[in-house]
Amino acid sequence: MDQLELLKQNWKQREQDHPKLSYVQIYNMLFKRSTSIVKWIFIISILELAFWVGLYFVSPKSSFEIIEKLGMKPFMIGFNILHYVVVVVFIIIFYKNYIAIKVTDSTRSLMDNIIKTRKTVKYFVWYNVSAFALTLIIINYFYYTKSDVLLVALEETYGTVPTGPEFLTYFFIGQVVIGIILILLLVLFYRIVYGILLKKLYNNYHELKKIEV
Repeated sequence: MDQLELLKQNWKQREQDHPKLSYVQIYNMLFKRSTSIVKWIFIISILELAFWVGLYFVSPKSSFEIIEKLGMKPFMIGFNILHYVVVVVFIIIFYKNYIAIKVTDSTRSLMDNIIKTRKTVKYFVWYNVSAFALTLIIINYFYYTKSDVLLVALEETYGTVPTGPEFLTYFFIGQVVIGIILILLLVLFYRIVYGILLKKLYNNYHELKKIEV
């Protein structure tokens, strides 16, 4: 049994003698927990941004060469700029949520900030998954509509490659399978990391609801 449960039991047993002190103790415990969770959401979002930026710099040079030969470079630059701007906006919102929850001075305000943070995180997750899926779709659309250029680019980059409709069929099937796997892995990551944090926030919200006076 954790400290919070012990405090709740103690509050019920001594409700008539020391109700205010017990309420303050439980509120402070939930306040500290919620503040810590929101802080970690902010930190993880920054680490995630750093990971994707770092991945860009360690990606094989051949990938960028193929993208350039297919005429995708302007699109990828524009999309990446837009994407990182949106992500930075989310990070700023996470920081503001953290600051707002740190100065919370009432149960109702803390509950409202928890709800706001949960909504922001859900929008952030949906945006990232959708942006990732959309990127894969657009890239493969370029590959499909410029399959002849793709074959030439692959041959120039990697040497002799099979040609003909069979190769392209297997290539695009592989692209779809890999794309689905990557999206599922991304969803799994968000479900594990942010899912655990949001569940804890949700539990804190219900605990606060019980002690609201």
